[in-house]
Order: sequence, then structure tokens, then C-alpha cells
Amino acid sequence: MKTLNLTLALIVLTLCCFGQKLPLPADKKATKETVILFQSLYELKSKGVMYGHQDDLMYGYTWWYEKDRSDTKEMSGDYPAIAGFELGHIELGSERSLDSVSFSQIAEQIKIHYKRGGIITISWHLNNPLTMQIRDTLTAWPHGTAWDVSSKEVVSSILPGGKLNELFNTWLERLATFFIGLKDEDGHPIPFIFRPFHEHSGSFFWWGTNICTDQEYSALWRYTVTFLRDKKNIHNILYAYNTDRVTSLDQYLRGYPGDDIIDMLSLDMYDRGEQFGRELDTALGFVTREAISRNKLTALSETGERKGMNNWWSSVLLPVVSKYPVGYVLTWRDAYKTKFSVSGNPIQSSPDDFKYFYNSPRTLFLKKVQEADVYKRK
Repeated sequence: MKTLNLTLALIVLTLCCFGQKLPLPADKKATKETVILFQSLYELKSKGVMYGHQDDLMYGYTWWYEKDRSDTKEMSGDYPAIAGFELGHIELGSERSLDSVSFSQIAEQIKIHYKRGGIITISWHLNNPLTMQIRDTLTAWPHGTAWDVSSKEVVSSILPGGKLNELFNTWLERLATFFIGLKDEDGHPIPFIFRPFHEHSGSFFWWGTNICTDQEYSALWRYTVTFLRDKKNIHNILYAYNTDRVTSLDQYLRGYPGDDIIDMLSLDMYDRGEQFGRELDTALGFVTREAISRNKLTALSETGERKGMNNWWSSVLLPVVSKYPVGYVLTWRDAYKTKFSVSGNPIQSSPDDFKYFYNSPRTLFLKKVQEADVYKRK
């Protein structure tokens, strides 16, 4: 393992520091700002792992959309480098997300965090377009949601030739409209990371590995990117491929849609027991190695602690992510009016341990990212 870590470090050092040309995003028409962000992130991963938090700017345990508030900032004195946002229900034309967050306020906070010098990542738990057509008010959750896996025909139904292709096009139009509106004060499109159809290796979403074929999943990805990039002329997106926990590279790459549309290889893995550290170590090893070989970014794009631990940040997460050139690690949301976040994220339950994580020279929060000037504004 030490040899592998040394090899990874040497590859990153060679690419970033000895005159080799930095790689480019998959989109050949990517905006200047998007290219700069991609290359900045590619270099920055050799200096440390950025911290991200889902919905950090939207609400916390005890507050709801208050100016400049952040649970991360209140615990560490600093904002997260990565601000995560969720767009589920935007496809329905709703004013609020599936987490009851206003889309107009999401757009506002995206612009504010970008102005601060922070980085944006967006997820999309879109409804099940096939089962939600069935009007059955007596059917309980997850009927019609992203978690409804009652049919294996969903993906095929929304691809070209499928009976719901036009409906899916309408959903993509609404998504595109939101993306097009993400512009800075000078009218330039704000670059961001988009992570749709996530955790494909699991089977708890209608695009999961046992709910659709690998070929259908790849086609869904390619259709979505082609729609946004080529039809809607949106060129400020970095696309993140994502799985749930995996044990091998072959498993990880099942359904991979191609280097020509993907910019980041990411992984979600929550701590479900004592084996977590070993499993995460193994997975990050082959994912980061593969990302380097393909000139892609990397991230541990969702994680959370094992309940009952008070030293998870320092004794479990930090030792593993410090070994690899992982671009960022993101913990899930601090659900409003609950004692802990839905991921068990112990920002408030383990404040001293979280501060240890914050003070590590291997972690990067907003202040360090501002110093790195990832958008080259100086």
C-alpha cells in the first residue's frame, strides 16, 4: 500500500509540477471559467482534500435560510470549500425541492458562494417518471420518487423511442433553464459540478445497477449530457460519475458512459461498521488511480459517520482520505430540527473532533481555497 501511495503522489507531482500540460474538461467548448476551475481542482488535489457539506448554506439543525449562516462556519469559523445543493422536484416545475428548499434561494446561495471563491456541486434526486404517472393516493412513500424501484422499465421508457421520452425532455428543459440562470454579476455562467444518477452500483434508485442495464444507464447519461451541452448550449458544467460502495474497479466502471462526457470519478460511501475504513481505503485506492490515468478529478462525494462515535473525523475519515489525491469529501445535510443530520454527520455532536479535522494541514476549507484562487481572479 505504501508503494501505491508513493506512485500516486509521484504521478500527480509529475503532471502538476514539471511542465506537463494540465488536462482539459471533457466538454471541448467549456467556458474559460470552467476550464480554469477544472485545472485548479486538478492541481489542488495534491495539496489536500477539500471539505464539502450538503445544503450547508440553506439550513441547519436549528435554523432555516438565514443570511450568511452555516453549521460548518459556526463549528469551525470557516465555510466549507464545497457547497452542495439538491434539485429534486425541479423537473416537476415546483418552487421548492424535495427537501422543501426554495429553488430561487438555492440559485441565490450558489451565486454568493461562487463570489466568495467557493465551489458548487449539485445533485438531482429526480422522481420516477414511470410510476408517478399512476394516480394512486393510497400508495405510500416511495411511490413515484427517485427511490421507487418497483419497475425495471423506467430508463428505457425515457430514452429515445420510449413512451416517456417527451416527458423526460420537458424535465431536462426545466433543469436547463435553472442552469442557464446561474450567472455571476458580470453575466458569465458560473461553473459547477453536476452529479446526476448517483450511486449507480446500488439498487435503491430507479437508475440503479439491478434496475436498469449497464447499457441503458450509459445511454441515460449520454442523452442527458448531449441535451444540456449540445442542444441547450450549456458549457459551464463539470460532470461527476458516481457509485455507491464498490469493491473492485470492474464493479465501479459498470455503466460508465465515457471519458468524452465525464470530468470526475466520484464515490459515495457511508460508515456502516468497523470495516468501513478498510473498504474506503481500498475503493479510494483504485478510484484515484483510475482517475489519474484518465486525467479526471476525484471526490468522496457523500459520506457520514457511524453513529455513536465521537472521534470519527480524526480517527476514521482523515487517515484514509489523507492517503490519496481526493479532490473533496462531502458529508450530507444537517436536517432541520433533528439532533443529527440524516447521515449522522457529527459536526455539532463532536465539535472538538471536527475542529481537529478542520485544523489538519491536509484539509482545505474555504479560506485555503480562496488563497489558492481556483478561479484565477487576481
